[in-house]
Parts: sequence; C-alpha cells; structure tokens
Amino acid sequence: MSIRQFLKGERVALTAQLTIQLIQKSDLQDIITMLDNPNVAEYLFFAPAPAEVYEGYFGPMIDNTQQAIEDQTYPDNIIGIIRDNSGRYMGMAAITSVMFMDGNYEVGYQLAEHAWKQGIATITCQFFTNIAFDALGAHKVCADCYAANVGSYRTLEKNGYEREGMQQSYYKLESGFDDRLHYGMTRQQYLQK
Repeated sequence: MSIRQFLKGERVALTAQLTIQLIQKSDLQDIITMLDNPNVAEYLFFAPAPAEVYEGYFGPMIDNTQQAIEDQTYPDNIIGIIRDNSGRYMGMAAITSVMFMDGNYEVGYQLAEHAWKQGIATITCQFFTNIAFDALGAHKVCADCYAANVGSYRTLEKNGYEREGMQQSYYKLESGFDDRLHYGMTRQQYLQK
C-alpha cells in the first residue's frame, strides 16, 4: 500500500482483492445506496437521509479533494472509497482533522452490508491510522461508535485504539437509547505498537 500514491489521487491496493482511492463524484451514488440500507444505517446517527442531504454534505468534500489533487496538497477531509478488483463498491473510510485542535484527527468507516465480516474495516482503519500518524503528523487519533456496534469497536481495538470513555444513553434508537463509546490513540501509543 502506498499512502503517498493514494494521497495523490491514485487507486492503490488495500489488499490483494481490494483497492482504495480518494473520493470522486462518480462514487456518490454508491455512497447514497449504502447509507440508505437500514442495516448499515442502524448505527449511523446521520442516516438514512434524503439524497440531497448527502449531496450537500459530500459535494464540497469531493470538490475539495479534486482541487487538492490538482494543487498537490492534502484534502481537508481525506475520504477513501474501497472497491473490490471488479470495481464493486465495498465502503468508505476517512480521516478528518478536529476543528481548532491542531494535530488531532478522527477516523471513521462505513461498509456496504455485503462487505461485512471480511476484515475490511480492520485493514482500512489501519491504513487511515497510518495516514494520520505517518503522513499528517498526528498527535492523537480518536473515534466513537455506538456501544451496540460490536464490529466497530472491535475494529478499533484490533488496531490498538484504547477505550477512553462512554456517554450513557447518547444515541436515540427506535427501541430506546444506546451509549456512545470513545476510543483514542496517541502518537506515543502508535509508535509503541
């Protein structure tokens, strides 16, 4: 995997069966389809939503990414689209800076349902963690998830993130509320793993 090539906008191998590339306009419909799946949206507070909401949210990020590639800089939000070798959409992941907190980043990932339980989230989280610390010079990378989303927090734990806290009854569900789990990793922890 070449982080440098990926950040230039090239499609790179994530595994022998998967590639990853910075987000493009042509990816938007696949993202919307994924987020419209009730099983995917179960642990996403922002989904499902009308397509216009996603277009309004991702559109400026896509434009910023294309401009960054042209300018040979990094996008404000580094979003990668994962596809299998036949081009089938598998999911997305991102590393974003925390506003007003220089050196702090957040990692996130969402996979299409057909991509679950294949280790894709784990390898993708590792890839974006490496970007944060090795390319962006991060001091700290954080993530959060629903407490009931076992796959998400296990992915973080497999990548060396430590649980740092919990907010009780944070997310509203159809059947009640779920806790919000907070995970993090410092540069020192990253270098020691």
